[in-house]
Amino acid sequence: MGVRARVLRRKPIEQLVHPGGGLQKTLGVGHLTMISIGATLGTGIFVVLGEAVPAAGPAIVLSFVLAGFTALFSALSYAELAGLIPASGSSYSYTYATLGELIAWVCGWCLVLEYGVSVAAVAVGWGQYVNELLDLVAGVRIPDVLSQPPGAGGVVNIPAVLIVVLAMLVLLGGAKGSARTNTVLVLIKVGALIMFCAVAFTAFKAGNLKPFYPLGLAGMSAGAATLFFSYIGFDAASTAGEEAKNPQRDLPRAIILSLVVITALYCAVALAAVGAMPWQQFEGSEAALSRVLTDNVSGAIWPILLSIGAVVATTSVVLTVLYGQTRILYSMSRDGLVPSLFAKLNKNGVPYLNTIIIGSFIGVLAALVPLGALADATSIGTLFAFLLVNLAVIILRRTRPDAPRGFRVPFSPVTPMLGVAFCVYMMFSLGFATWVAFLAWMVVGLAIYFSYGIRKAKV
Repeated sequence: MGVRARVLRRKPIEQLVHPGGGLQKTLGVGHLTMISIGATLGTGIFVVLGEAVPAAGPAIVLSFVLAGFTALFSALSYAELAGLIPASGSSYSYTYATLGELIAWVCGWCLVLEYGVSVAAVAVGWGQYVNELLDLVAGVRIPDVLSQPPGAGGVVNIPAVLIVVLAMLVLLGGAKGSARTNTVLVLIKVGALIMFCAVAFTAFKAGNLKPFYPLGLAGMSAGAATLFFSYIGFDAASTAGEEAKNPQRDLPRAIILSLVVITALYCAVALAAVGAMPWQQFEGSEAALSRVLTDNVSGAIWPILLSIGAVVATTSVVLTVLYGQTRILYSMSRDGLVPSLFAKLNKNGVPYLNTIIIGSFIGVLAALVPLGALADATSIGTLFAFLLVNLAVIILRRTRPDAPRGFRVPFSPVTPMLGVAFCVYMMFSLGFATWVAFLAWMVVGLAIYFSYGIRKAKV
C-alpha cells in the first residue's frame, strides 16, 4: 500500500463501535453528564469575569449566552457522532471514520495537547486556590519555593504535583468509582456557585446594570470571544463512549444537558456579580467572584466557602480531563498509532500503564514548567478538533445516511457548517505565539506519525 493510500484509509464505523473486549460498561446518563460538567465548570468561571467584564460591561450576561450559542453548534455535532460512534477516542475516532488516518492522527494529537497541557494548567491553578484558602482560613501560605515552578520564583510546584497524583490514583480504581467521586465534586462546586448567586443577589443594585451596553454590541461580542473558552470540556463525555451502558441514547443527552446546565449557571453567576459590583471595578481582578463577596457582602465566611468551591472545582477538572486524556490514547494505541502499552488494562478495566505514564508526565509538567502562552495552545487544539467533528457530521450524512443515530443535528448541513465557521473565526482570533506553538506541536506529531504510526496502524 502506497503512502497516499495509507494516510487516506478510513476505519469502518462497525469496527469503531465494536472493537472487541476492553473497557467495562458501567456509566449511566447521570455519570456522563457529570463528566462533561466536571471537565467544563472549573477555573474559567472563577477567574474569567475579571478579564471579560471590562470588555462587555453588564452585557456580559448576554456574552455568556452568545458564547454558549457558539459552543452549541459543535455540541450538536458531538451529540450526533457520540451516539453514532460511541468510541473512547471522541473526535479522533469520528475523523478516522470520515477524513482518513492522517487527519485522525492530527486530531488525536491536538487532543493530546488540549487535554495534557490543560490538566497541567488547571493543576497549577489548584495550587493557587489552595494558597488563597490557607491564607483566608489560617493566614499562612505555602512558600513560593515549594508552590511555584522555576522562572516564577520557585523550585518545584508541589501542590500541582499532589493533585495530579491524587487524580491518577482515583482513576486507577476504575471508571465507576472515578465517576462517583466526580459526581460528588461537581455537586459541591455547583452548590458553591449557587451559594455565590444567593449571597451576591442580596447586594444587587439595578443601577449597576445601567447602561447595559456601555461598550456597544462590539464589546458584548469581545466578551463572548473571551468567554468561549469557559465552555471547553463539554465534549468530555464522548471519551467515555465504550464505558457507557447505553451510549446511543445517553451520550447525546449528556452532552446537550451539560451545556444547558453550564450556560444557565454561567448567566446566573454573571448577573449576580455585575449586579452586586459596578462593572468598572472588575478590571485587573483575577479572583473576581471572591472580590464581589469580600467588598460587597458582610460576613467573612462567604469568601472562604467560595474558595473551597474553587478548590473542588479545579479538582474535578483535573480528574475528568485526565480521564479523557487516557481514553483517547487508549483508542490510538488500540489502533496501533501509539505503542501497545497504552492499551493494556488491569483487573478493573483501566488502562493502568497509560494512566501512570500520562499522570507522571503531566505532574512533571505542572511542577516545573511555567505554562504561560503554551496553555493558550489548548484552545487552538480544541477548536481544530471541533472543526473536524462538524465536518465529520456532514460527511457521514452523505456516506452513511442510513446508519442508526440516537440524535440528529437539526437543519444539517447548515448547522455543522456554522459550527465550522465559528471555529475558524475563533482560531484566527488567537495570537501569533499561539499559532507558532500549535504548528511546532504539529511538526512533532507528523514526525511521530510518519516514523511510527503509518507503519503500525491496524485497519
